[in-house]
Amino acid sequence: MSGVIQVGVVGATGYTGVELLRLLARHPEVRLRTVTSRGEAGRAVAEVFPSLRGFVDLRYEAPETERLAACDLVFFATPNGTAMEMAPALLDAGVRVIDLAADFRLRDAAEWARWYGREHACPGLLAEAVYGLPEVARERIRTARLVANPGCYPTAVQLGFLPLLEAGVVDPAWLVADCKSGVSGAGRGARVDILLAEAADSMKAYAVAGHRHWPEIRQGLAAAAGGEVGLTFVPHLAPMIRGIHATLYARLTARDVDLQELYASRYAGEPFVDVMPAGSHPETRSVRGANVCRIAVHRPGGGDTVVVCAVIDNLVKGAAGQAVQNMNLMFGLDERAGLDQPALMP
Repeated sequence: MSGVIQVGVVGATGYTGVELLRLLARHPEVRLRTVTSRGEAGRAVAEVFPSLRGFVDLRYEAPETERLAACDLVFFATPNGTAMEMAPALLDAGVRVIDLAADFRLRDAAEWARWYGREHACPGLLAEAVYGLPEVARERIRTARLVANPGCYPTAVQLGFLPLLEAGVVDPAWLVADCKSGVSGAGRGARVDILLAEAADSMKAYAVAGHRHWPEIRQGLAAAAGGEVGLTFVPHLAPMIRGIHATLYARLTARDVDLQELYASRYAGEPFVDVMPAGSHPETRSVRGANVCRIAVHRPGGGDTVVVCAVIDNLVKGAAGQAVQNMNLMFGLDERAGLDQPALMP
């Protein structure tokens, strides 16, 4: 690739959007050309987010296709249902698209409609969209016009389970994902249940009967297993701002497998997956602000149950960082460009 990538960001007023702007503002091969918001049009980005003062000098604009069509790539950091309305025109104009919402993650339009409560606006693009988990689809991402950036829970759960399913050493009909997320995963909108006084000093499960990320996770795990999987997925709201901790359970069908070696081999050379030493317990604070998934694998008591612990920052490897990683692949850049900073401590 030659020249700087001209980038547009649609919907850059939520937590995912501002995280994306933070990463793009320091990317060595990117020029932020346009940043859009219907509600904040005309205001300086740095006025809305003072953390970006001195880094982003643009003003929010209304999201107009003609303006966005001048970009090389457009990110959608918007609610579900927005990208699918605008993506076809941008693709026709030769613009590449990365959607950070769920519009293109599911391949089946009918299933998408069941989970998202409306008909898909461009079902013909679902087959073309590449699911942007680089550790699985790196080569397809390189040539993609349209990338569906994975969800936060699905990223942690899939990276945690993939080595076991690809190797065929666990029962695919019995998989359990017990996951905790920080409050930022609920978005920036005002809601009573995520007020400080409501969410602090407490933890609760939610959407146990069915979460929108369940079909996305199941789709990815079925591809890894080469057939259908049985998945129980229970998300929890944890009293922290950033982070996802996925505790994953599976039943071994091959008792002589070296689990530590299996994971180390599967993720050898992966720039953003860290397989920790045997006996480790990864912490969410160890990935805060970083585009990395840290994984530890355990076999309690030497029995037939595997326990995998996977942690990510839901706003980085679970959203904006992974989107930048996908952009780097799409434009032939070093995959680590703009993403090589360590986690924040404390």
